[in-house]
Amino acid sequence: MSDAQAPEKRRAPANETKNSKEGDERHDAIYRSVSDAIVEQRLKPGARLREDALADVFGISRTGIRKILQRLALEQLVTLTPRRGASVTRPTADEAKDVFDARQLIECGLMPDVARRMSEKEAAELREMARQERQALRSGQQSVAIRLSADFHVRLAQLSGNATLAEFVERLCSRSSLILAVYGHRGHLGCESHDHDDLIGYLEAGNGERAKAFMGRHLKAIEASLSMVEEVENVPDLQQIFGG
Repeated sequence: MSDAQAPEKRRAPANETKNSKEGDERHDAIYRSVSDAIVEQRLKPGARLREDALADVFGISRTGIRKILQRLALEQLVTLTPRRGASVTRPTADEAKDVFDARQLIECGLMPDVARRMSEKEAAELREMARQERQALRSGQQSVAIRLSADFHVRLAQLSGNATLAEFVERLCSRSSLILAVYGHRGHLGCESHDHDDLIGYLEAGNGERAKAFMGRHLKAIEASLSMVEEVENVPDLQQIFGG
């Protein structure tokens, strides 16, 4: 290899890294687009998600779509069935109860740790998240409010300092988002609009036990607000949903 060829060879890995990064960003954008469509109920529970149709809509390979669907399956927004393929997960009443039972155990248990670690800066961050959630509800942006509420709960879990449990809470909140989108009521999330602000107040004051009890009531109120009425499976028009 000549000296003239050597620099070109050294540059190749950088180009490959750039292309890989751009591919990852594209996949992330498609993942968000599909997950948003699920939470917004443009893709209904039980709707089949054909790899070839999605690949055509988004202009990427079926291999890329398969990876995105696998990621959505990890979040339990999509169900992968042998010989049938992918479909939007259809939560049942029993699954909803399991999810909220798990959230009760974990999120309530984390509140004393969050209260011990809470700073003024973090409290202000949480209050801003709560404000954005209320604004989304007032504007009729139900799916945005659901996502912001999930983000709030995930951020609380992260502030506990337990990364493993915070990751688990994130997955539970993802499942809860789908459950709320499908079985919740328009215009509210099953709890009082000031609940998150009240919770922040207890945490900011260092009252972990009060925050723990409040979190328990908060999650029970959300669960109690659900109306578990299942709809008939449908075949979505993916081009209409994503091709606009």
